Amino acid sequence: MEPSHTMPRRHFLAATAGAALAGALPNTDAGGAEKPVLALDGGEKAVTESPSAARHFGAPERERLEAMLGQDTLFYWKGPQTTLMVERFQQFCPLKYVMPCSSGTAALHIAVAAMGLAPGDEVITAPITDIGTVIGLIYQQGVPVFADLGAATYNLDVADVERRITPKTKAIIAVHLTGNPCDLDALRTLSDKHNLVLIEDCAQAWGAKYHGRPIGTVGHIACFSLQNSKHITCGDGGMAASSDERFGPLLQRFGDKGFDRIKGGQFENFSTNYRMSEPQAAMVAGQLTRLEDIAARRAKLGNALTEQIKGIAGILPHEVHSEDRAVYWFYMFRVQPEAFTCNRDEFTKALAAEGVQCSAGYIPVPLHRNPVFLNHGFFAGHWPVKEMGLTNMDFTKHETPEAEKILATGVRVTIHEEMSEAYIEQCAAAVRKVAEHFAA
Repeated sequence: MEPSHTMPRRHFLAATAGAALAGALPNTDAGGAEKPVLALDGGEKAVTESPSAARHFGAPERERLEAMLGQDTLFYWKGPQTTLMVERFQQFCPLKYVMPCSSGTAALHIAVAAMGLAPGDEVITAPITDIGTVIGLIYQQGVPVFADLGAATYNLDVADVERRITPKTKAIIAVHLTGNPCDLDALRTLSDKHNLVLIEDCAQAWGAKYHGRPIGTVGHIACFSLQNSKHITCGDGGMAASSDERFGPLLQRFGDKGFDRIKGGQFENFSTNYRMSEPQAAMVAGQLTRLEDIAARRAKLGNALTEQIKGIAGILPHEVHSEDRAVYWFYMFRVQPEAFTCNRDEFTKALAAEGVQCSAGYIPVPLHRNPVFLNHGFFAGHWPVKEMGLTNMDFTKHETPEAEKILATGVRVTIHEEMSEAYIEQCAAAVRKVAEHFAA
């Protein structure tokens, strides 16, 4: 006879079987609808395909490096590798004057120096970007002014750019974030109206096209990065290029200590040394043979992800103009907090557990929210132009509300050319699964 305080064996078996069955079934919401079981909670992963690692180097680069080893000089000026690299660069970005340099940051510094930026001059740019976008202009004692961004393009809001133009404004730096082209015609019209220089920061946009035109060809000066993580690379390097006769001839000297290697003579300009070497140029010359395939593939995969997630409630996909080619250095979508019972970080954690290569946000805060900006401490704790009264900029009061929201709600998804369409489809399925699970 079973003791009175012990569950009868048949009741115990029924209860445990019911519990096991409940754990295997999807959860239900308040209305009784089934919710998918997340991989975090023991469910099946939505992504079963592991993408191949991106392969960056091979025969084209080896060919150029072997040719370089047979040279008697590794100096950039008139070097055969640099000459070939520039020729190949101009095949996809047909600009007359090209200065190879040591980084994308260097390219941007060369650009603002060549345009004649003076102490206290203002340059309007994006608050979500690498700090390299503004390092050069700060070193020239210019003043960065950060305009707000489009909610889903993550690029400059042209109307907000115009609101921030003052008599001190001398240039706009349009950052093609993630490889998504900015609204260049509108920015060029605005620049021409106010007699401003339009600089394109193409660091993340190798091979992108704006309304069918190569990126970098609408503004007055284009700047590219060849840093290790970019679409093509030589470890670190950059390009500054222009067809504008006011600025193009100056690019070389502002990347080469101020020395004019065509006409020689004494120093007429002052600048630093940002030269690229022949081994770097050899790598880039090889890499440029891969560029079109890389750009086209990333564009296809990123656009496919947009098509597959654009109908999901609470998800704001990456917005790209239909006439443009975005090349997706990464893909970013936003979650609308009111649509879910979780926050962005919890959503991202669940998505990663499903097998998607992703992370929360991009940079931690907009550039002007970093301590060096809030303290105005760019030069040994000082900012000379502010201390001399050449600017009244106070970054503690600088506001870009949409940029703040983008960083708080964005989910960054890795895309590269070695990924398959099947993997992207599974990523989209994972986004849908997580969204449905956390639907409010």
